Amino acid sequence: MPLIDWLLAPLSGASTHQIAPWVSWHARFMVLGWGLLLPLGALMARFFKVTPSQGWPLRLDNKFWWHTDRGLQWSGVVAMTVGLVLAWRGAQGATELARIHAVAGWVLCAAGWAQVLGTLLRGSSGGPAAPQMRGDHYDMTRRRLLFERVHKSVGWLCVIAAIGVIVLGLVMADAPRWMLVVMGLWWGLLACAFAVLQKRGRCIDTYQALWGPDPIHPGNQKPPVGWGVRRPFD
Repeated sequence: MPLIDWLLAPLSGASTHQIAPWVSWHARFMVLGWGLLLPLGALMARFFKVTPSQGWPLRLDNKFWWHTDRGLQWSGVVAMTVGLVLAWRGAQGATELARIHAVAGWVLCAAGWAQVLGTLLRGSSGGPAAPQMRGDHYDMTRRRLLFERVHKSVGWLCVIAAIGVIVLGLVMADAPRWMLVVMGLWWGLLACAFAVLQKRGRCIDTYQALWGPDPIHPGNQKPPVGWGVRRPFD
């Protein structure tokens, strides 16, 4: 069928498609990490701090988003790191396009690891259930506010930038057209999910998800961090 033939053909329209094994595995791990796991982790962290059946605010601090996000993000970083090692060991005699892809990829992966290491700087937690009430998160100290602004901004910028880096890699490898079509459909699905969940008000402030809307909590006296974050009882 003409459509199937078109989808199976390389992006350049060449009659054959041959790449080194390390390139194909590098691509698989990077797409797994940056194309699948890390974007899903970002969606979970943004929209599932409170789940529909939770009964919030009677039930607080639902750990579902925390465990899911951490599992997805760590798996994504591991996949990214394996893909990076494959490229580092195998890449030689790179073309100009490959060098651009490599620089962009290194910057992106460095930002990914910085996100992981940056969590060590988020400060103490505190709160009514903690041994000590005072904490960077519970009090929303300057340190915690800075961490949240940087962590959220860099995280979403990385997810968006990864689209360009992946597309550049597919073009550089002259991948079959179906790969670009599938990735385009997947990113479109993620964008639609983001828009729907945002419109439904599912992006609830982390602070209130943990400790509720009572104004007695000091963090409720400060505005939420990030675009489109909702506080239902404000």
